Amino acid sequence: MSQNPDKKDRDQKDKDPLIAFLEKLLKKAEHDIEEGKKDRGKDDKGTGKKDDKSGSDGPGPMLFVAGALAVGATLALAQNDNREEISWTEFQSKYLAMRSVNELVVINNEKAVFRSGSDPREKCFTIGSVENLERKLASAYKDYDIPVRDQVNIIYRIETEWAKEIGSWLSRNLLTIIMLVGSFYMLKKMGKDLPGMMPGMKKDSKINKFDKETAIKVKFSDVAGCEEAKIEILEFVNFLKNPKTYHDLGAKIPKGAILQGPPGTGKTLLAKATAGEAGVPFLSVNGSEFLEMFVGVGPSRVRDLFKEARKDAPCIIFIDEIDAIGGKRGGSNVGGGHNERENTLNQLLVELDGFTAINDVVVLAGTNRADVLDPALLRPGRFDRQIHIGAPDIKGRVSIFMVHLKPLKTLLPLEDVAQKMAAHTPGFTGADIASVCNEAALIAARYACPTVEMTHFEQAVERVIGGMEKKSRVLAPEEKKIVAYHEAGHAIAGWFLEYAAPLLKVSIIPRGKGALGYAQYLPKEMTLYSTNQLLDMMCMTLGGRASEQIFFNSITTGAQDDLQKVTKYAYTQVAECGMNAKVGNLSYDMSGQYHVKPFSEATAEMIDDECRKMVCAAYDRTVALLTENKDKVEMVAERLLEKEVLTKEDMVELLGPRPFKEAVTFQEIVAGTGGEKENTEMPAGLKELDQQLKDNEREEKKQ
Repeated sequence: MSQNPDKKDRDQKDKDPLIAFLEKLLKKAEHDIEEGKKDRGKDDKGTGKKDDKSGSDGPGPMLFVAGALAVGATLALAQNDNREEISWTEFQSKYLAMRSVNELVVINNEKAVFRSGSDPREKCFTIGSVENLERKLASAYKDYDIPVRDQVNIIYRIETEWAKEIGSWLSRNLLTIIMLVGSFYMLKKMGKDLPGMMPGMKKDSKINKFDKETAIKVKFSDVAGCEEAKIEILEFVNFLKNPKTYHDLGAKIPKGAILQGPPGTGKTLLAKATAGEAGVPFLSVNGSEFLEMFVGVGPSRVRDLFKEARKDAPCIIFIDEIDAIGGKRGGSNVGGGHNERENTLNQLLVELDGFTAINDVVVLAGTNRADVLDPALLRPGRFDRQIHIGAPDIKGRVSIFMVHLKPLKTLLPLEDVAQKMAAHTPGFTGADIASVCNEAALIAARYACPTVEMTHFEQAVERVIGGMEKKSRVLAPEEKKIVAYHEAGHAIAGWFLEYAAPLLKVSIIPRGKGALGYAQYLPKEMTLYSTNQLLDMMCMTLGGRASEQIFFNSITTGAQDDLQKVTKYAYTQVAECGMNAKVGNLSYDMSGQYHVKPFSEATAEMIDDECRKMVCAAYDRTVALLTENKDKVEMVAERLLEKEVLTKEDMVELLGPRPFKEAVTFQEIVAGTGGEKENTEMPAGLKELDQQLKDNEREEKKQ
């Protein structure tokens, strides 16, 4: 019996577009297979050989995906086509009223399925809920006067519609599956290898190797401001060049050292200098290069790195940013199961100190996050030494300035420039100083100057601290006046407070980092601060807000940065340094790295109250100080509105000398510290070894 043409067209029209697409894809794959068979048959007849690559270049992977999708979707469609969907009204009037239904099967509490009379096809309708179905049936029995013996028998059943679920899942993930299989297929066809995924595939090497042919030109003479770290690193270099001296004394050179410190202090530069001075192979790799999305890549690359190092021993390995793989284990494991980073760390631990010893291989590593490293990595026998490289002191800054001033074209005495700039840049790192010297040369070129002058260096410092001046930025006269009085409040508060930092320059020209005004001070080179010193610093910081309150009887948002600094000062004293009588000699971590505070809610309220009292007391003291010197604040503010920039000499002209003794010049700052130059003297033993190595190099060159 032939199918009704109208029904056939209707079924074709109602067909799911995805099913239609899959059917076309499957037909295309079948056609390709037939064509491939014909071609292979021709090849076999013509040459008598089979093409070994025909299987890999054929449509196998795509055919598999298409077939799986087509089968799943077809099963789902077939299951759906076996049941005719009707409404409750149709069921009630056409079947229930005619008493042609004997059994009603409720599936998954969602649909009711039944057969009527001799019709073999199942029919179904949505019930909403079981209670709703029972209520409707009871009402229908009453309306149609159906006795209990003729009422429908209800069966409840839980079924998993596997075919439908598979078809639905395949339909949702069609694009992803095709992309993945297609990517693997294309990469394999192109000859590309993915590490850790399939056997026989290669690994891309991320190791940078430096030897005599590819030597780095950076030397220890190019690194300044970290002499102690240089001496410790020099010990590693001398051991690798002349291990006999150490072995004769029974000494074992440390296997590794971690260079740790803030960003920009010269950790990587020191490693480069080590590579330049060592005279032995130097293998450099970044911590993040061990990690990729593929399982097993990290440990494999660690093994390859140390295999290469053992082959080239004696040599040095440098792992930059080791915190990428060396973080503490046992933390959150996003995604569950396999943790590639931890496996990479485990392999590194084994290579550093496991059953297989590494002889004459020194491992150096750099990080500015030493606090997150795993304790097993820092124990003796792996990274024996932790070399801290902090921001340089004033003598170290002079040495760094001398290194970066040499390439500049200037007629100024380099040592004088280095000393003056070192005094004006407290807290600067080596990277900051390099930026200052480069910016000074750029500013000189911008103004077409033949040489770099001192004013260019001063402008460069301001540029690095506050950003570029925005003279084109338009400020309303009222805003400009507020900014002038705000900065004048800072200047006067600092001028008449004994422990506040001396003022170098104050400006009301907007700068690139969002500041409408700018004040440059000269903080003392201090590591210990007393309560009085911190209180004076807080008062000076609140000077701008207090000046606004006094002269305009209102406050603005310009003091936001000041308030953040004051809040930090207060919480540091109260919660961390034990400088509050009520909280006592207790220290709590306020960095926010713990999800749970290490103190109770009552203590938290006490800390908040004491900090608020401290800031309020500092603010009241500042208001009283500025009110007492109100005429001086007005004088400075008016001069700022007139000139826009005031230097220390202008302040002395307006207010007279500062009533407190202050150390401003380099000689005054370093007085009593044992000389004006950084101690670069090497220990006697290292000096002798260094001289011996130089003599040996000369002898080799002569030969």
